[in-house]
Amino acid sequence: MLEQLKEEVYNANIELPKRGLVTYTWGNVSGINREIGCFVIKPSGVAYEELKPSDMVVVDLNGNIIEGDYRPSSDTPTHLELYKKYPEIGGIVHTHSPEATSWAQAGRNIPLYGTTHADYFYGEIPCTRGLTPEEIDKAYEKNTGLVIIETFEQRGINPMYTPGVLCVNHGPFTWGKDAGEAVHNAVVLEEVAKMAFRTELINPDAASAPDCIREKHFSRKHGENAYYGQG
Repeated sequence: MLEQLKEEVYNANIELPKRGLVTYTWGNVSGINREIGCFVIKPSGVAYEELKPSDMVVVDLNGNIIEGDYRPSSDTPTHLELYKKYPEIGGIVHTHSPEATSWAQAGRNIPLYGTTHADYFYGEIPCTRGLTPEEIDKAYEKNTGLVIIETFEQRGINPMYTPGVLCVNHGPFTWGKDAGEAVHNAVVLEEVAKMAFRTELINPDAASAPDCIREKHFSRKHGENAYYGQG
């Protein structure tokens, strides 16, 4: 079932250690088939060097395991909430990549300091509030998804314009139109986090880039009048 999607999600997962975004098993990628209403996700705790496409687990949008020999990632309920809320999302990544996770542990949004950031994220990358003890105790992974949604809803952020978030005390999630794009955005987020840290290290009083830079760089890669690349 969903053999092509399993292959795509497997390849996306394998890209994470190649890009230096995960250590050991600290990450996962999923991808969804909206027509069938199921998504494919990495199994929990299985080392990347041991993974095969057939190891990917199929889960429906009620959280039921439809196919797979392993338990799905422990972050599956987080992926599930994002898929249910945002039909535009086709793939999701979670890592503990060190640069982005450092900002998450500091409880800080990543300011938009320059054009690299603006090419991919329309504004600062938000950091969520902390979960309450009750939220952690009763449905931790589900509530992680819900607090991401809460953050975007309360701040009026378009999740497809800002395809990533920092979960405080935890780490980053990114997404995209498919699993491959979600990984691409995870790589960019890590680089942006690194650049922002160095910017503040060099100049603690650095100002965010002006809105005109944000508008120009985001719009030239996205939307009706985009002209970056070969079309």
